Amino acid sequence: MPQVAMTVRLDSNLKKEFDSLCSQFGLSSNAAFNVFARTVVQRKKIPFEIVSDEIATARQAQAAIDEYFSAHNMGIADIEALGKEHLRTPYAHAKR
Repeated sequence: MPQVAMTVRLDSNLKKEFDSLCSQFGLSSNAAFNVFARTVVQRKKIPFEIVSDEIATARQAQAAIDEYFSAHNMGIADIEALGKEHLRTPYAHAKR
């Protein structure tokens, strides 16, 4: 299959670090991009998770909530009771 050229713009420091790491792996940066592209095509997805800061923050918040419930031995019934209590408060139905 014929080869084609592709240009990728990177921060100069990122390129230096990338080239150095690829060299340590025994790859050229070009070969590393080829590995990445082939993996994306084979798996039909990016081969690692990409998350926004909002998602990371939401995951941290959920972990903190889970930790709180665990530390206070709260189960599903306790959590449901908190939800029902919340629905009785005046601010729960306020328009935003």
